[in-house]
Amino acid sequence: MTEEEIRNEQEIIERSKKDAKAFGELYEKYFDPIFNYIYRQTDDEELAADLCSQTFINALNNLNRYEFRGVPFSAWVYKIAGNEVNKHYRKNKGRKIFSIEEVKVIELVEKAQEGWDEELITKLIDFMKNLPTDMLQVLELRFFEDKDFKEIAFILDITESGAKMRTYRALDKLRKNFNIKVKYDE
Repeated sequence: MTEEEIRNEQEIIERSKKDAKAFGELYEKYFDPIFNYIYRQTDDEELAADLCSQTFINALNNLNRYEFRGVPFSAWVYKIAGNEVNKHYRKNKGRKIFSIEEVKVIELVEKAQEGWDEELITKLIDFMKNLPTDMLQVLELRFFEDKDFKEIAFILDITESGAKMRTYRALDKLRKNFNIKVKYDE
């Protein structure tokens, strides 16, 4: 986000702290990305809708505690969403699911190389489903949600260097197993 976009968003947040109706602008802006983020981790549309609703309720209820920390407001909402998903799986003693969208994997592979086919995409999706959760989380946030390392660190409650290290390790696994050279920016 540009500095102006961040400033505008901060104005909406300040208005929302005084008038809950103003929060609707933030809800409208972030509902779809947050829903999709949750959906990829649950593979259940109804559950994703429930957890997404709870995420925004928590965000609104805790808005007075929100402080700008150098990352967009969306990072705070993603963090709440991740906590809601984790809480759901702890409560239900379930194993976290990552539903990897073929379209997103194709976009990732297209960034890396020109020659790809359906067989490679299928193998890559299967491989990614078996990655450790911490690696899959950083890949999802970095490449599917377009978050920078600072935001990833904030969302996952790790250091920025930890976010970079997890991302590079995950990409190294992809390189070694599929000879995919994903380009990533700082």
